[in-house]
Formats: sequence, structure tokens, C-alpha cells
Amino acid sequence: MKQALVNMLTMQHNMNTRVHENWIEQDFEWYRAAWIECGELIEHYGYKWWKKQQPDIEQVRLEAIDIWHFGLSALFKPGKDIDQIATEVAEELASHQPSGAGVREATEELALHCLQTRGFSPGRFWDLMLASGLDFDSLYTAYVGKNVLNFFRQDHGYKDGSYIKNWAGREDNEHLVELVAELDKDAENFADQVYQALVTRYAGLTQA
Repeated sequence: MKQALVNMLTMQHNMNTRVHENWIEQDFEWYRAAWIECGELIEHYGYKWWKKQQPDIEQVRLEAIDIWHFGLSALFKPGKDIDQIATEVAEELASHQPSGAGVREATEELALHCLQTRGFSPGRFWDLMLASGLDFDSLYTAYVGKNVLNFFRQDHGYKDGSYIKNWAGREDNEHLVELVAELDKDAENFADQVYQALVTRYAGLTQA
């Protein structure tokens, strides 16, 4: 688990550095992005008892992965290296007793913690992860895929507005899920495979 955490933290650092070279010192409000994503997750799961709603579990899981991106970012502090952060997270998760909360309740607990501490709780995220049907391996696979997609977006004009997010009527997130399912997740070059698959599909669907 620790090595996977080191890998994800490294990827997150690289992505954030791409956006702002001194992002750690800038101390952005990552906790705010995380709790707002919690609200979006609840929208996909459903909360309106006064009308019929069907939970969109795949979208719930995608939102959980987005929350994890912001959560990892919130764990970085000046003077603390990636190995130290990974060790702290691994120890917290190893000692964490799952609450057994449902999706809504686990999401609210995580959002509340973000608001009260202006930080992020890996343990509370773990409860949300389990509630949404993810395990650590699937979290890792989905995280790598979404991180690569974020790099792909930056490389194809996301910042200047020229990137096309909907490919043939579907959002790029949906295409990502399909592409990742076809690849070898245990391959050393898994991330490179994901990027190349995105390049091929993006070119084929947006330039047709």
C-alpha cells in the first residue's frame, strides 16, 4: 500500500506543479474543492426523497476519485516529503476501523471534517470509498487513469479553453472508463498506455 501511495502522491505533485510551480507554498484551499466535490457526489447518488431517483454508482465512484485528488493535495505541507506523507496515510488507514456508513453519511462526515479542519481525512475517505464499492486496488487504478486524463487535458488545451471535453456526445471521463477496462492495469507502463489510448480516441472522435 505504501508504494502505491508514494506513486499517487508523486503523480499528484507532478500534476499540481504543472498548474503552478510553487503550489505547495501557495497553500491553495484543497479542502474546499474536496467538500464541494462531496456535494456533487451526493447529486449523483441521490438525496431527494420526494421524487424517484436512481443512484449512478459509476459517477459516484468518479467523484470519489476526484475527491481523492484534492485530498492528496491537501496532505502536502512545506518541509514534509512524499515518503513521510505516504507513511502517515498508510499508518492511519491500517489502524482505521471502518464505520460501515452509507454513501450519503460517509460523504457528509468527510465534508464536515474538511470544513471543520480545513484539511483532509484519509480515514473518512476510506469509509466513503468502501461505501461506494471501491477497494484500494480499484482506487489506485482509477486514480492513475484520472491523473493521466488530467495531464492529457492540459496537453490538449484545457487551460486556454481549446480542449474539447465531450467526444462524440460523451464526456471524456466516460471514455476513460472504457479505455482503462481494456488495458493491463499491472503493466509497468500502464499510465503510458492510458495516455496513448486517450490520444488515439480523442483524435478519432474530435477530428472526424
